[in-house]
Amino acid sequence: MKKKVAFIIWAVLYALCVALGFVPEAFGFGKVLLILTSLIFFLPGFYLVYLAKKENCRKTMLALRLVSGSILALSVILLALNFLSVYFSAQTGLVLYVLLVMFTAPMVCSQVWVLSLFLWACLLMMTLPDFKKNCSCQK
Repeated sequence: MKKKVAFIIWAVLYALCVALGFVPEAFGFGKVLLILTSLIFFLPGFYLVYLAKKENCRKTMLALRLVSGSILALSVILLALNFLSVYFSAQTGLVLYVLLVMFTAPMVCSQVWVLSLFLWACLLMMTLPDFKKNCSCQK
């Protein structure tokens, strides 16, 4: 599969996660499907990292690094704002929740927020340069 196709599949899965993020709390088999959908969302991202490392494509690695780092930063900011929204009006809280769902779609879709944050962090760490290759110190 080419990179362009993987990016398109990733975008479609993101849109699916956004739509499923507005599903109220699910139980049983519904919750399992939501978790599986959010886990499947990360497969094209990890595949793109694999392709970029295989082809030594710094442009793709940088794009993936920016996406994963931005999503992690936005997640932290929007989560903090959502927790603080108890002090704001109901409309402000609703707007913040909609922004949270839109920007952190797999996190809200899975309803297991730590899992998504962990996978975004793994994706970010995989895109960082390999410092061991450039290390000049001897053991």
